[in-house]
Amino acid sequence: MDNHLIWKEENRRVVYTCPVFSVGERSCRSPEDELRTFTVLDTSDWAIVVPVLETERGREFIMVRQWRHGARDLSLEFPGGVFEKGENEFQAAARELREETAYIPEKITKLGEFNPNPAIMSNKVHFFLAENLKNSGSQDLDDDEYVETVIVPAGDVLKGMGKPPYIHALMGTALALYLKNQGSQEAYYCFKGV
Repeated sequence: MDNHLIWKEENRRVVYTCPVFSVGERSCRSPEDELRTFTVLDTSDWAIVVPVLETERGREFIMVRQWRHGARDLSLEFPGGVFEKGENEFQAAARELREETAYIPEKITKLGEFNPNPAIMSNKVHFFLAENLKNSGSQDLDDDEYVETVIVPAGDVLKGMGKPPYIHALMGTALALYLKNQGSQEAYYCFKGV
């Protein structure tokens, strides 16, 4: 067992709260019995969805283009967002997909989950594959959301990942989980010509 690495939390307090997250201080005792204070961002879990369309042009992803204030740039991403109160992870994924893109999945599969930054964040990001999509006709965006739906060939996403406009690191994680789920044949198909 790795008990010699485990810190024990003794106290926590919230030092700042906003609509998206809260900042907390956690007093923890080290394996060598030293008391230290750490800052942690607490927020709801998120869902990110990889929506796949099979078209006459081949396999394509439904993505969203939006402004990201931290990067001060446009980002092309898989749709996603924060869980709402009372939602399970599948409901959150399907809702975010419908709200941001107008597409409703007939089939949704969980691909995995990660902590986006375990050093300072307490939440998880849940990744999903959405298939057999039907367009409901219109987005249902929040009043501060400005999102453009874009259909992109899968190979173009793979070639572009890690360069603008694919600047969001969690999209690389979503793509890796998608390729893992599809198996080596799909990875070959997507990497061919990259």
